[in-house]
Amino acid sequence: MFRSRWWVAVLWHNPGVGESHPFGAVAARCAGLVKRYGDVAAVAGLDLEVRAGECFGLLGPNGAGKTTTIEILEGLLEPDEGTLEVLGQRWSRGAGGLRQRLGIQLQETRLNERLTVEETVRLFRSFYLRGPAVDQVLGLVELEAKRGSWVGKLSGGQRQRLAVLLFLDEPTTGLDPQSRRQLWALLQRFRSQGGTILITTHYMEEAEALCDRVGIMDHGRLIALGSPRELVASLGASHVVQFALTGDDTIPLEQLRALPGVREVRSQNGTFSLTVSQSHVTIPALLAALGARAAGLSHLATHQATLEDLFVALTGRHLRDD
Repeated sequence: MFRSRWWVAVLWHNPGVGESHPFGAVAARCAGLVKRYGDVAAVAGLDLEVRAGECFGLLGPNGAGKTTTIEILEGLLEPDEGTLEVLGQRWSRGAGGLRQRLGIQLQETRLNERLTVEETVRLFRSFYLRGPAVDQVLGLVELEAKRGSWVGKLSGGQRQRLAVLLFLDEPTTGLDPQSRRQLWALLQRFRSQGGTILITTHYMEEAEALCDRVGIMDHGRLIALGSPRELVASLGASHVVQFALTGDDTIPLEQLRALPGVREVRSQNGTFSLTVSQSHVTIPALLAALGARAAGLSHLATHQATLEDLFVALTGRHLRDD
Protein backbone atom coordinates (compact mmCIF):
# COMPACT_ATOMS: atom_id res chain seq x y z
CA MET A 1 0.00 0.00 0.00
CA PHE A 2 1.25 3.50 -0.82
CA ARG A 3 1.52 5.62 2.30
CA SER A 4 2.08 9.34 1.99
CA ARG A 5 4.93 10.56 4.16
CA TRP A 6 3.82 14.15 4.26
CA TRP A 7 0.56 14.83 2.56
CA VAL A 8 -2.69 13.03 1.82
CA ALA A 9 -5.85 14.64 0.54
CA VAL A 10 -9.43 13.57 0.01
CA LEU A 11 -12.01 15.61 -1.86
CA TRP A 12 -15.66 14.73 -2.13
CA HIS A 13 -17.31 15.18 -5.51
CA ASN A 14 -20.10 17.68 -5.86
CA PRO A 15 -23.45 16.06 -5.08
CA GLY A 16 -25.29 14.85 -8.13
CA VAL A 17 -28.94 15.22 -9.02
CA GLY A 18 -31.07 14.41 -6.00
CA GLU A 19 -28.02 14.30 -3.73
CA SER A 20 -27.74 17.91 -2.59
CA HIS A 21 -26.44 18.36 0.93
CA PRO A 22 -28.09 20.94 3.21
CA PHE A 23 -25.85 23.60 4.70
CA GLY A 24 -24.09 22.25 7.77
CA ALA A 25 -24.66 18.60 6.87
CA VAL A 26 -21.87 16.20 7.80
CA ALA A 27 -19.81 14.82 4.91
CA ALA A 28 -17.66 12.56 7.10
CA ARG A 29 -17.66 11.65 10.76
CA CYS A 30 -15.87 9.24 13.03
CA ALA A 31 -16.44 8.50 16.70
CA GLY A 32 -14.10 6.73 19.10
CA LEU A 33 -11.77 5.81 16.23
CA VAL A 34 -8.85 3.60 17.27
CA LYS A 35 -6.11 2.03 15.15
CA ARG A 36 -3.22 0.16 16.74
CA TYR A 37 0.04 -1.16 15.35
CA GLY A 38 1.30 -3.53 17.99
CA ASP A 39 1.58 -1.60 21.23
CA VAL A 40 1.36 1.76 19.46
CA ALA A 41 -2.01 3.50 19.07
CA ALA A 42 -1.68 5.51 15.85
CA VAL A 43 -5.23 6.80 16.39
CA ALA A 44 -6.46 6.89 19.98
CA GLY A 45 -10.20 7.44 20.34
CA LEU A 46 -10.61 10.16 17.69
CA ASP A 47 -13.91 12.03 17.32
CA LEU A 48 -14.12 14.15 14.16
CA GLU A 49 -16.70 15.70 11.83
CA VAL A 50 -16.13 17.26 8.42
CA ARG A 51 -19.02 19.42 7.21
CA ALA A 52 -20.33 19.32 3.67
CA GLY A 53 -18.99 22.18 1.57
CA GLU A 54 -16.02 23.08 3.80
CA CYS A 55 -12.28 22.77 3.47
CA PHE A 56 -11.07 21.01 6.61
CA GLY A 57 -7.38 20.84 7.44
CA LEU A 58 -5.88 18.10 9.58
CA LEU A 59 -2.55 19.25 11.01
CA GLY A 60 0.11 17.63 13.13
CA PRO A 61 3.71 16.38 13.09
CA ASN A 62 4.88 13.07 11.66
CA GLY A 63 3.41 10.23 13.71
CA ALA A 64 0.42 12.27 14.92
CA GLY A 65 -2.04 9.87 13.26
CA LYS A 66 -3.16 12.06 10.33
CA THR A 67 -2.35 9.62 7.55
CA THR A 68 -3.87 6.66 9.39
CA THR A 69 -7.06 8.64 10.07
CA ILE A 70 -7.45 9.62 6.43
CA GLU A 71 -6.68 6.13 5.15
CA ILE A 72 -9.47 4.81 7.39
CA LEU A 73 -11.88 7.43 6.02
CA GLU A 74 -10.77 6.48 2.49
CA GLY A 75 -11.60 2.83 3.12
CA LEU A 76 -7.97 1.74 2.78
CA LEU A 77 -7.70 0.64 6.42
CA GLU A 78 -10.17 -0.82 8.90
CA PRO A 79 -10.28 0.66 12.40
CA ASP A 80 -9.78 -1.54 15.44
CA GLU A 81 -12.51 0.34 17.29
CA GLY A 82 -15.02 3.09 16.60
CA THR A 83 -17.53 3.99 13.92
CA LEU A 84 -17.33 6.13 10.81
CA GLU A 85 -19.52 7.33 7.96
CA VAL A 86 -18.59 9.04 4.71
CA LEU A 87 -21.36 10.80 2.80
CA GLY A 88 -23.87 9.02 5.02
CA GLN A 89 -22.56 5.55 4.13
CA ARG A 90 -20.25 2.98 5.67
CA TRP A 91 -17.48 1.26 3.75
CA SER A 92 -18.79 -2.14 4.82
CA ARG A 93 -22.05 -1.57 2.94
CA GLY A 94 -21.50 1.09 0.27
CA ALA A 95 -17.94 0.82 -0.97
CA GLY A 96 -18.80 0.83 -4.68
CA GLY A 97 -20.98 3.91 -4.49
CA LEU A 98 -18.52 5.76 -2.30
CA ARG A 99 -15.62 5.20 -4.68
CA GLN A 100 -17.69 6.81 -7.45
CA ARG A 101 -17.96 9.98 -5.38
CA LEU A 102 -14.46 10.27 -3.89
CA GLY A 103 -11.19 11.55 -5.27
CA ILE A 104 -8.09 10.40 -3.41
CA GLN A 105 -4.47 11.31 -3.93
CA LEU A 106 -1.38 10.30 -1.98
CA GLN A 107 1.79 12.34 -1.91
CA GLU A 108 3.27 11.20 -5.21
CA THR A 109 1.50 10.98 -8.57
CA ARG A 110 2.85 8.50 -11.13
CA LEU A 111 1.32 9.20 -14.54
CA ASN A 112 2.24 7.41 -17.75
CA GLU A 113 4.70 9.77 -19.42
CA ARG A 114 4.04 8.25 -22.87
CA LEU A 115 0.36 9.19 -22.85
CA THR A 116 -0.79 12.61 -23.99
CA VAL A 117 -2.59 14.97 -21.65
CA GLU A 118 -5.90 14.27 -23.37
CA GLU A 119 -5.39 10.50 -23.27
CA THR A 120 -4.58 10.67 -19.58
CA VAL A 121 -7.72 12.65 -18.78
CA ARG A 122 -9.88 10.25 -20.83
CA LEU A 123 -8.37 7.26 -19.02
CA PHE A 124 -9.14 8.52 -15.54
CA ARG A 125 -12.50 9.96 -16.58
CA SER A 126 -13.47 6.40 -17.62
CA PHE A 127 -13.23 5.25 -13.99
CA TYR A 128 -16.32 7.29 -13.09
CA LEU A 129 -19.89 6.79 -14.27
CA ARG A 130 -20.42 10.53 -14.43
CA GLY A 131 -18.29 13.63 -14.27
CA PRO A 132 -17.04 16.59 -16.30
CA ALA A 133 -16.22 16.22 -19.99
CA VAL A 134 -12.57 16.05 -21.08
CA ASP A 135 -12.70 19.53 -22.64
CA GLN A 136 -14.13 20.94 -19.42
CA VAL A 137 -11.34 19.36 -17.38
CA LEU A 138 -8.63 20.70 -19.67
CA GLY A 139 -10.16 24.16 -19.40
CA LEU A 140 -10.32 24.03 -15.63
CA VAL A 141 -6.62 23.22 -15.33
CA GLU A 142 -5.66 25.56 -18.20
CA LEU A 143 -3.99 22.84 -20.24
CA GLU A 144 -5.95 23.15 -23.52
CA ALA A 145 -2.76 24.14 -25.34
CA LYS A 146 -1.04 20.99 -24.03
CA ARG A 147 -3.81 18.61 -25.13
CA GLY A 148 -1.56 16.66 -27.50
CA SER A 149 1.64 16.88 -25.41
CA TRP A 150 3.12 13.86 -23.67
CA VAL A 151 2.81 13.96 -19.91
CA GLY A 152 6.56 13.44 -19.71
CA LYS A 153 7.10 16.78 -21.47
CA LEU A 154 5.04 18.82 -19.00
CA SER A 155 6.62 21.10 -16.43
CA GLY A 156 6.31 20.22 -12.75
CA GLY A 157 3.53 22.76 -12.23
CA GLN A 158 1.61 21.53 -15.28
CA ARG A 159 1.81 17.93 -14.07
CA GLN A 160 0.47 19.00 -10.69
CA ARG A 161 -2.46 20.81 -12.30
CA LEU A 162 -3.24 17.73 -14.38
CA ALA A 163 -3.13 15.50 -11.29
CA VAL A 164 -5.44 17.81 -9.36
CA LEU A 165 -8.39 17.13 -11.64
CA LEU A 166 -7.58 13.48 -12.16
CA PHE A 167 -7.36 12.73 -8.49
CA LEU A 168 -8.85 16.00 -7.22
CA ASP A 169 -5.78 16.97 -5.25
CA GLU A 170 -1.99 16.78 -5.20
CA PRO A 171 0.75 17.76 -2.78
CA THR A 172 2.26 21.21 -3.19
CA THR A 173 5.58 20.10 -1.70
CA GLY A 174 8.47 21.21 -3.87
CA LEU A 175 6.47 23.58 -6.07
CA ASP A 176 7.40 27.20 -6.60
CA PRO A 177 5.09 29.79 -5.01
CA GLN A 178 3.26 30.57 -8.27
CA SER A 179 2.47 26.89 -8.97
CA ARG A 180 1.30 26.36 -5.39
CA ARG A 181 -1.09 29.30 -5.64
CA GLN A 182 -2.46 27.99 -8.95
CA LEU A 183 -3.32 24.75 -7.16
CA TRP A 184 -4.88 26.69 -4.31
CA ALA A 185 -7.10 28.46 -6.85
CA LEU A 186 -8.27 25.10 -8.26
CA LEU A 187 -9.17 23.84 -4.79
CA GLN A 188 -11.00 27.06 -3.97
CA ARG A 189 -13.04 26.76 -7.18
CA PHE A 190 -13.90 23.15 -6.36
CA ARG A 191 -15.09 24.16 -2.91
CA SER A 192 -17.07 27.13 -4.25
CA GLN A 193 -19.01 24.66 -6.43
CA GLY A 194 -20.11 22.64 -3.39
CA GLY A 195 -17.22 20.21 -3.03
CA THR A 196 -15.85 19.14 0.35
CA ILE A 197 -12.12 18.99 1.02
CA LEU A 198 -10.14 17.20 3.69
CA ILE A 199 -6.49 18.14 3.47
CA THR A 200 -3.36 17.50 5.47
CA THR A 201 -0.38 19.78 5.05
CA HIS A 202 2.76 20.94 6.80
CA TYR A 203 2.47 24.39 5.24
CA MET A 204 0.76 26.54 7.83
CA GLU A 205 0.15 29.39 5.38
CA GLU A 206 -1.60 26.85 3.15
CA ALA A 207 -3.96 25.81 5.95
CA GLU A 208 -4.64 29.42 6.88
CA ALA A 209 -5.34 30.36 3.24
CA LEU A 210 -7.54 27.37 2.31
CA CYS A 211 -9.22 25.95 5.41
CA ASP A 212 -12.51 26.94 6.99
CA ARG A 213 -11.63 24.84 10.03
CA VAL A 214 -8.58 22.91 11.16
CA GLY A 215 -8.04 20.13 13.66
CA ILE A 216 -4.62 19.71 15.26
CA MET A 217 -3.62 16.13 16.07
CA ASP A 218 -0.90 14.82 18.34
CA HIS A 219 -0.32 11.22 19.50
CA GLY A 220 -3.49 10.05 17.74
CA ARG A 221 -5.80 12.55 19.42
CA LEU A 222 -7.41 15.83 18.44
CA ILE A 223 -5.98 18.52 20.72
CA ALA A 224 -7.47 21.66 19.11
CA LEU A 225 -10.34 22.39 16.71
CA GLY A 226 -11.68 25.58 15.15
CA SER A 227 -11.14 28.11 12.40
CA PRO A 228 -7.53 29.22 11.87
CA ARG A 229 -8.39 32.64 13.25
CA GLU A 230 -10.11 31.21 16.33
CA LEU A 231 -7.22 28.88 17.09
CA VAL A 232 -4.57 31.56 16.74
CA ALA A 233 -6.68 33.90 18.89
CA SER A 234 -6.80 31.25 21.61
CA LEU A 235 -3.11 31.98 22.25
CA GLY A 236 -4.25 35.25 23.79
CA ALA A 237 -1.52 37.11 21.89
CA SER A 238 -1.01 38.39 18.38
CA HIS A 239 2.77 38.28 17.92
CA VAL A 240 5.82 36.16 18.70
CA VAL A 241 9.18 37.77 19.49
CA GLN A 242 12.23 35.53 19.07
CA PHE A 243 15.77 36.42 20.11
CA ALA A 244 19.14 34.89 20.95
CA LEU A 245 21.98 36.29 23.06
CA THR A 246 25.68 36.51 22.31
CA GLY A 247 28.27 34.32 23.97
CA ASP A 248 27.39 33.21 27.48
CA ASP A 249 24.93 36.05 28.11
CA THR A 250 21.70 34.97 29.80
CA ILE A 251 18.47 36.40 31.16
CA PRO A 252 16.17 34.65 33.68
CA LEU A 253 12.88 33.36 32.29
CA GLU A 254 11.11 34.94 35.26
CA GLN A 255 12.35 38.37 34.17
CA LEU A 256 11.06 37.77 30.65
CA ARG A 257 7.65 36.68 31.95
CA ALA A 258 7.44 39.96 33.89
CA LEU A 259 7.86 42.11 30.77
CA PRO A 260 4.73 44.04 29.71
CA GLY A 261 2.51 42.23 27.19
CA VAL A 262 4.19 38.83 27.56
CA ARG A 263 1.76 35.89 27.67
CA GLU A 264 4.18 32.96 27.41
CA VAL A 265 7.93 32.36 27.38
CA ARG A 266 9.80 29.42 25.85
CA SER A 267 13.50 28.67 25.54
CA GLN A 268 14.98 26.04 23.23
CA ASN A 269 18.54 25.55 21.96
CA GLY A 270 19.59 29.04 22.98
CA THR A 271 16.62 30.81 21.34
CA PHE A 272 13.96 32.58 23.43
CA SER A 273 10.37 32.91 22.16
CA LEU A 274 7.95 35.36 23.73
CA THR A 275 4.26 35.20 22.85
CA VAL A 276 3.09 38.80 23.27
CA SER A 277 -0.04 40.89 22.90
CA GLN A 278 1.71 44.14 21.93
CA SER A 279 5.12 43.75 20.34
CA HIS A 280 5.66 47.53 20.18
CA VAL A 281 5.43 47.59 23.99
CA THR A 282 7.32 44.38 24.75
CA ILE A 283 10.34 44.91 22.48
CA PRO A 284 11.48 48.24 24.00
CA ALA A 285 11.05 46.72 27.48
CA LEU A 286 13.06 43.67 26.40
CA LEU A 287 15.89 45.81 25.01
CA ALA A 288 15.99 47.83 28.21
CA ALA A 289 16.16 44.66 30.34
CA LEU A 290 18.99 43.27 28.22
CA GLY A 291 20.84 46.59 28.34
CA ALA A 292 20.63 46.64 32.14
CA ARG A 293 22.32 43.21 32.17
CA ALA A 294 24.86 44.25 29.51
CA ALA A 295 23.61 41.28 27.45
CA GLY A 296 24.16 41.39 23.70
CA LEU A 297 21.72 40.27 21.00
CA SER A 298 22.81 37.95 18.21
CA HIS A 299 19.31 37.63 16.74
CA LEU A 300 15.96 39.43 17.08
CA ALA A 301 12.83 38.84 14.97
CA THR A 302 9.09 39.14 15.32
CA HIS A 303 6.13 37.67 13.42
CA GLN A 304 2.39 37.41 13.72
CA ALA A 305 1.22 34.40 15.71
CA THR A 306 0.44 31.36 13.55
CA LEU A 307 -0.96 27.85 13.83
CA GLU A 308 2.64 26.67 14.22
CA ASP A 309 2.99 28.83 17.32
CA LEU A 310 -0.25 27.40 18.69
CA PHE A 311 1.01 23.85 18.22
CA VAL A 312 4.29 24.67 19.97
CA ALA A 313 2.34 26.23 22.84
CA LEU A 314 0.16 23.11 23.15
CA THR A 315 2.87 20.46 22.81
CA GLY A 316 6.29 22.08 23.15
CA ARG A 317 7.17 20.69 19.70
CA HIS A 318 7.10 22.00 16.14
CA LEU A 319 4.78 20.65 13.45
CA ARG A 320 7.79 19.85 11.27
CA ASP A 321 9.69 17.96 13.98
CA ASP A 322 10.88 14.56 12.68
